[in-house]
Amino acid sequence: MNAADSTPTASTTPRLRAVLETFPPYIPGKPPREVTGLQPFKLSSNENFLAPLPEVLDAMVSHAKDPAHYPDDAAVALREGLADRLGVGLDELVVTTGASELLVALTQITSDANTEAIYPWPSFEMYPQTTGLAGSVRREVPLSADGRHDLDAMAEAITDRTGLIILCSPNNPTGPVLRDAEVRAFLDRVPAHVLVALDEAYWEFATVPDRVRGLDLVRDYPNLVLLRTFSKAHGLAGLRVGYAVAHPPVIEGLRKAVIPFGVTDMSQAGALESLRHWDAVLDRAAQIADTRDAFADALREQGWEVPEAQANYVWLPLGEKSAAFEDACVEQAVAVRNLEAGVRISIGEDEALARVLEIAERFRAEHFAEVRSESAEVGPESV
Repeated sequence: MNAADSTPTASTTPRLRAVLETFPPYIPGKPPREVTGLQPFKLSSNENFLAPLPEVLDAMVSHAKDPAHYPDDAAVALREGLADRLGVGLDELVVTTGASELLVALTQITSDANTEAIYPWPSFEMYPQTTGLAGSVRREVPLSADGRHDLDAMAEAITDRTGLIILCSPNNPTGPVLRDAEVRAFLDRVPAHVLVALDEAYWEFATVPDRVRGLDLVRDYPNLVLLRTFSKAHGLAGLRVGYAVAHPPVIEGLRKAVIPFGVTDMSQAGALESLRHWDAVLDRAAQIADTRDAFADALREQGWEVPEAQANYVWLPLGEKSAAFEDACVEQAVAVRNLEAGVRISIGEDEALARVLEIAERFRAEHFAEVRSESAEVGPESV
């Protein structure tokens, strides 16, 4: 038999790591379905729906002229802008291809088959992926009933093998923000040699007064690293620019693990220009937060239990009804994110959110009427 015609067997199939079977791949938000007569809306990827700042677009165009040369690997101009804005040193900053690369780099510098990683669950889907690829034992600590971190349980999960702990505030996908006092109390319980990552991808949208303030914490805790991104409030997800703030030894380690020349010259220029319009970015984030609050309140008025929403999305803890809700949205040309435990709905245009509210109202009437009917039938005479 010709070798080219042979059927692959276990002995001829490339051997991949067994750990790959323990977690799913990252699956991006689905695009909306085309439905005749309806404008499609994508509310499945937590993208910023507002139009880009024109100055940012101009900066990108002006720096998209010489693709033959590598970008500045150290991203000096952008780091200088960040250092000035955040009040930190250049040696306390690293710029990467989105915060996602930071998660990969963090596991590479902290984790292997002899370590354990602790993170809340459900939370960002890349946490099990990156820690799993590093071979680390994963300790997924369930959220509380209201979608918050159970910091006491996370502290109790620490062992002498713990190498990395990840916190997410606001938590993706459930929405609540960590409070400053509770995080400080938690960090006081974490051994100084254990690295703690605070993922603040959505920090600009948070509005509660006592929310955790990552920059202040980094100054006080040498084992804390702050993860942020230009993807969300800045509306630059397509440019892939993230950054970390930490004490110099941690930054030095991260620089050894990140991809060289990962952030293009155009991306650096766009991020730097957006940084120069900091107040406009925060104003736009506040607009989205106002829309989010109104949307969450409207869902609650329909009878839904919506956790505290502090990012640019709202979470419906639908459990086994998540797929049916997603299907109902698909039929109306709206894409939402079904994460099995619930559905995450990104904040978008007014028309999109109005359509989701109509869908949610119909869905509640159709799928929860039976539950209400059964509850009504259970009276004193039937007990």
